[in-house]
Amino acid sequence: MYQIKPITVEGIPRSLEKAQRYRLLNEPAEAESICLDILQIEPENQDALITLLLSRTDQFDSGMRVEAARDLLPQLKNPYHQLYYAGIICERRAKSILQHGGHSAHFMAYDWFVEAMNWYEKAEKIRPAGNEDSVLRWNTCARILMSRPDLRPEPEERYEPPLE
Repeated sequence: MYQIKPITVEGIPRSLEKAQRYRLLNEPAEAESICLDILQIEPENQDALITLLLSRTDQFDSGMRVEAARDLLPQLKNPYHQLYYAGIICERRAKSILQHGGHSAHFMAYDWFVEAMNWYEKAEKIRPAGNEDSVLRWNTCARILMSRPDLRPEPEERYEPPLE
């Protein structure tokens, strides 16, 4: 078995930059690993937690579970960040579902987009002055839903007993 080698406290800022760069290079598993190394040394490092959360959402297409990202939300100390990133998780899950397609994908994606928009609306109410991120994300979701009439709620199944 291998023993994970710890990084130094002094190396955290550079390691965080590297994790963010790996995300930009579409290598989220590498970013996730670096964030886990940082969190071994500083378990409450908010930048590492956010980068870890985002790197996990980057992996939804390859089978990462939504819960793996959602489990990080309570560790975020800023209530705005908790709400905003809850929306990000939902929005990215919706896009991942659309990417993969399949039976009921349009209905499921619709539900995830609507949930994302609900989180963004909650975040908007407590956003810092000048921070429009939650509004911008809400607008993106709204534009996707308006441009895709196939994204809609699943129709309620109606069961009618046979007439005798």
